[in-house]
Amino acid sequence: MAALPAFQQAVLSNVDGVSASRTERLLNLLIALLNTRYGLRRSELREKIYHDSSSSDVSFGRMFERDKNDLRQFGFDVETVTDKGWGSDDPATTRYRIGKESNRLPDVSLTPEECTVLILASQLWEQAALGSAALSAMRKLQATGELSSAAEVPAGVQPRIKPPGQAFEDLVAAMHSQHPVSFRYLAGTTGKEEERLVEPWGLGSRFAQWYLVGFDRARGAQRYFRLSRFTSAVTMLEKDSYTPPVGFSARAELDKLPELPLRTAVVDVRQGRVLGLRKKAAEPLGAPDDGWDRLEVAYRDSEVLGEELASYGPNVVVVSPEELRDAVRRRLTAAVDFAAAPMPPVEFPDDTAAKRTRKRTSEDQLQRMLQLVPFLVHNQGLHIREVADRFGVTRKELEDDLRILICSGLPEGYPDDLLDIQWEDDHVYITQDLDLNRPVRFTIDEACALLTGLDALNGLPELAEGSALESVTLKLMAAAGEEGLRAASLAGPEVSPGNSAHLQTARDAIESRRQLHLVYLSPQRDAFSERDVDPLRLYSLDNTWYLEAHCHSVGGLRNFRLDRVEKLSPNGRPASDHGEASEGFPVKLFTPNDDDTVVTVQLTRQAAGLAEDYYAERTAPLTEGGRDGGLLAEIRFGSTEWLPAFVAQHGGGVRILKPEHAAAATREWIEEALAHYDS
Repeated sequence: MAALPAFQQAVLSNVDGVSASRTERLLNLLIALLNTRYGLRRSELREKIYHDSSSSDVSFGRMFERDKNDLRQFGFDVETVTDKGWGSDDPATTRYRIGKESNRLPDVSLTPEECTVLILASQLWEQAALGSAALSAMRKLQATGELSSAAEVPAGVQPRIKPPGQAFEDLVAAMHSQHPVSFRYLAGTTGKEEERLVEPWGLGSRFAQWYLVGFDRARGAQRYFRLSRFTSAVTMLEKDSYTPPVGFSARAELDKLPELPLRTAVVDVRQGRVLGLRKKAAEPLGAPDDGWDRLEVAYRDSEVLGEELASYGPNVVVVSPEELRDAVRRRLTAAVDFAAAPMPPVEFPDDTAAKRTRKRTSEDQLQRMLQLVPFLVHNQGLHIREVADRFGVTRKELEDDLRILICSGLPEGYPDDLLDIQWEDDHVYITQDLDLNRPVRFTIDEACALLTGLDALNGLPELAEGSALESVTLKLMAAAGEEGLRAASLAGPEVSPGNSAHLQTARDAIESRRQLHLVYLSPQRDAFSERDVDPLRLYSLDNTWYLEAHCHSVGGLRNFRLDRVEKLSPNGRPASDHGEASEGFPVKLFTPNDDDTVVTVQLTRQAAGLAEDYYAERTAPLTEGGRDGGLLAEIRFGSTEWLPAFVAQHGGGVRILKPEHAAAATREWIEEALAHYDS
């Protein structure tokens, strides 16, 4: 068959040419290899699938190998079958096929209670790369019809995991593809910054910090690396590879890590300022100078406390120990140096997106199609807009997918050999699925996202006490197979709340629809305030819990950190009718207002995740010598007075570009803080 039938060419003419051609080729290759019992020779595939008669055998061979690797990434292993000839006149014949059962996701029967737990686990990763993997895994379960429509997410239990920026994303990618990485690291024992070359075996959270566990090639031994001590971007060495230890468990290894000893810092604080730090301090030791108090603060980790103290700028000066002084000085110095660096051109393309989204590829489209076909088989007659919403695409993108699907099928290309999908009346039906009616097995990312999320939920007493969490974990482990075992390389944080009494009070008020009175510390204003609120929802980032509520003081939706709530109690009044909690995830921690200031910031590659954390309205990538040089972002801030603390906290990761008066005020504030350490 030298060319596509005319009606197929006509349909495909309405779809983006390059992407559609590659996607269609991969899909037709997959269908052909799935629907052959004995296998197809390379010459048959070249003629009937690739329609290739002009390229050389070598170039065709490279393309075929690339396509096989792509199919392997989607979970399909291409088998090679060799028939030995009878003699020199009868050479061996090599054929290719894909086993129909080896790549399919096994049936997973879930109860409504198990579905609820699984939905909570999948939502944990909403802002990370694993968020898209979790969504993909849930679509596969939806495609089997196993996710119960009776499952409901409870209002009082919506935990989430907040991975620590771009380093996390890069390490997960290297870990799953088994490539070593290099990065610069601030050693905790020597205080020196060093280049490290590491085989990333596992990644996990311990003591509210994220750690990489891996084999340090320079030292020839296993080491732990805290991500907050990375001082450069992570570089993956794609031409190199490694094999991790058999049965490696990130959680088991991190459990061996001892907690740092409790130490005491001596700090001077301006009188009447920095109320949040004063809450954690002992009684003042005295007044070393007019206008200052000397405090003792207990801490375990100088880097964690150093980040907080840097954000207080000239209002706090570390007296001792020297290690903590160095941690604060280093952040302030990096912020000053970044502010003095040459200015990049501030240009945002007209069509720039607020989020840093990766350009969709033919592989993304094929992955979506492989989920779309079994989903349609088990959900016949859905409206096309609902299908598009379920897959997070526009109607046009979905129709492009459907047009490619109806032109895909067995090599002969007869009507009965093609996928048969109709949506003329805006309701989608599929009557011919060509053995694509079951979803592909979980990828390593998908297995990691769900199983690590389930493990993290063990910190919630109301879930750990029941059997649904344990039973759904066992079912998914069995369904994930080898990928489920490799998921042990990732260990999430415990999501249990620090103040269970406040959490329970808020949950009771949400269920009974009663108002709450709270005394709240606002770090931006450095003051306590009293509020009456209508509680709507509780959610978390790791083990930091937030109360989403309608605040009567400001007349709008606000989010309150429970660890900053001084007092919380019912005020005896019923909650007003101000609607429901905001839809979906992520919940916005910052509510935009008309009088906000739009600030243009430059973010390094390490700190680029702040653009999403602070809901940037526009972003534009920066390059340095053809490499990723970070990001420009426009972010709305309710008060520019908080900008210096924001910049100092992320020492060297962010700087203000516009408005110029805010950039100048920020530089002066940080330079004043640094002068305390240089004098």
